[in-house]
Amino acid sequence: MAINFFEEEIKSSLTKKRMTKQWLKLIAEEKGYKVQDLNYIFCSDEYLLNINIQYLNHDTYTDIVTFDQSEYENEIEGDIYISIDRVRENSKTLQTNYNEELLRVLAHGLLHLCGLKDKTEEEKNEMRIEEEKALHLFLNITVPRGTVD
Repeated sequence: MAINFFEEEIKSSLTKKRMTKQWLKLIAEEKGYKVQDLNYIFCSDEYLLNINIQYLNHDTYTDIVTFDQSEYENEIEGDIYISIDRVRENSKTLQTNYNEELLRVLAHGLLHLCGLKDKTEEEKNEMRIEEEKALHLFLNITVPRGTVD
């Protein structure tokens, strides 16, 4: 059961990694899933654009691309690519804190792996509600004393 963070061509500035991993596992558990192997790859706009073109045939910038590698129901295995350039831009556009926007995108990718969609207006609304719930959950996590992030 592992959640990993990688950086390709860019720094994510993700802090509190241990707490973040605990939080992501809790989100999955609340949705009835268990995280087996989940990789977050933080990258640049150009890096993610190349993935978007190569694997999804989309020639557009995006903040996140999620690849579900799960073999069993209710188990999560996947790779989530996040454009740090887009997260920074979105935080400015939406006038939110960068760290909060990064957490929102981390949760968004995981929620996709838990079966949530965001194609229709109704699905988008449900996704926003679940992202907000996830952010509130993050605020209530406590990390045991003596642990190092």
